[in-house]
Amino acid sequence: MVRKKGSLILCGAFLFVAWNALLLLYLWGRPPIGRPGEGGGAEPGGKEEWGVGRGKGGQINLAGEVIRLAEEVEIQLETQKKLLKQIESHRAVWARQKDVGKRQTVDTKEVKEEVVHQPSKPPLPVKDSVDDRTQTDVQLTQKPVHTVAPNLKLEQHQATEIKEDVAENNNLPTSVASPQVVIPILVIACDRVTVKRSLDRLIQYRPSPQLYPIIVSQDCGHAETARVIGSYGDQVTHISQPDLSDIRVRPEHRKFQGYYKIARHYRWALNQVFNTFSQSTVVVVEDDLEVAPDFFEYFQALYPILRDDPSLWCVSAWNDNGRDALVDPSKADLLHRTDFFPGLGWMLLKNMWDELEPKWPLAFWDDWMRQPEQRKDRSCIRPEISRTITFGRKGVSLGQFFDQYLRYIKLNTQFVPFTKQDLSYLLKEKYDEKFIKEIYSAPLVKIEELQQGGSLRDPGPYRVQYSSRDSFKVFARNLGVMDDLKSGVPRTGYRGVVSFLYRGRRVLLAPPEGWMKYDISWS
Repeated sequence: MVRKKGSLILCGAFLFVAWNALLLLYLWGRPPIGRPGEGGGAEPGGKEEWGVGRGKGGQINLAGEVIRLAEEVEIQLETQKKLLKQIESHRAVWARQKDVGKRQTVDTKEVKEEVVHQPSKPPLPVKDSVDDRTQTDVQLTQKPVHTVAPNLKLEQHQATEIKEDVAENNNLPTSVASPQVVIPILVIACDRVTVKRSLDRLIQYRPSPQLYPIIVSQDCGHAETARVIGSYGDQVTHISQPDLSDIRVRPEHRKFQGYYKIARHYRWALNQVFNTFSQSTVVVVEDDLEVAPDFFEYFQALYPILRDDPSLWCVSAWNDNGRDALVDPSKADLLHRTDFFPGLGWMLLKNMWDELEPKWPLAFWDDWMRQPEQRKDRSCIRPEISRTITFGRKGVSLGQFFDQYLRYIKLNTQFVPFTKQDLSYLLKEKYDEKFIKEIYSAPLVKIEELQQGGSLRDPGPYRVQYSSRDSFKVFARNLGVMDDLKSGVPRTGYRGVVSFLYRGRRVLLAPPEGWMKYDISWS
């Protein structure tokens, strides 16, 4: 484009020079003033025109002729002056267009690299069928029912628009409008009108509707819950899972119909986020979770860690052993790696969903996630103090663990500026080296010493060693932590180690030194 504009300018200059050359040749080639010829003057009817310049007695008026020639030259110079002004004005326009083109190119590149963070390949289509074993009537290709979906599309592009406005105005430094990744919050809802409590906190603590659009995906078709969600207007995007039919299952699994529907809903909702709305990441929460004040700060800071460390596959806001007495209230900024998939407010990336979606289970999706075939020795990040709590005792699990554990989980109330901290210590190579050293340099004590506490002067850490499934469960129960294992992995465990506070002392419930892998037979 720039070459084309430059060629036009050169052509204009060439025309200007050629015009002057022709004019000079024309003037030089005119007949002598005393011999006009027959119509050979500069204008048609040359005899009459030349006759005008004659004086009395046919004598030529030389002064009049000079004046006439001067006027002709002046007219030609005026014409050339206008031509030069036109060329100059066009050149200014072309220069401005060139500058705009450069800015648009730079902005487009920055948006692609920093704002959208979308994969280069086009969104995957929603799968047409599910596992033949279920013989269900689920059709994942049905179009979603959107009530406020257009607003989400507007929100997705706000970060880009802000940057473009700043680039045009040039009144602020570009760092002020430095774009951030869009992190949607997917709320999985069904028939709890108490979803209002969850949405109220999300909206209260959300720093930016553009960077954190809230998508509420509702199953069950419960009208009253739909009205509650709809009351938030354009503050949220409400989508409805279209297939409300029962799923045909084995007779012995009829009591688990709810778990099958939840798995179907999760698959549909995640496909909407990644493939319909074309997002690059998502944080999944359920309609019975309340979030902490720094919930959004936590996920924003950990997104780059999840993206850059291939040994991680999720970030969770939940600590399974997050009861008040088991966590250190002075370390709200403490984060851990864990081999146990926590759920309950968790982030995953689109490339991970691309891996999981084709083999998504028909039911019990969370336990399926904890199987070694899915985990593949990858870990999650979890906090010392939970950034979510659950208030939903009623559900398909019929309150399993709620009265004994979940209702006592401590919710963080102190805002931690995670985005201003260096979290690179969570990357596997750095973390493992320090972790192993700290675990196996900690004094080995018996559980009775912890319970009596008289001989222990320091706040820890202290190591309690287990060597079998049974010994782990006995120690866990006596120390007040959750004793169940999934695919051999204890809750909150990392490399087999469960870290918690017991009577104010840091305790590390750990396998013997030289641990290699989990034993799935322990489940």
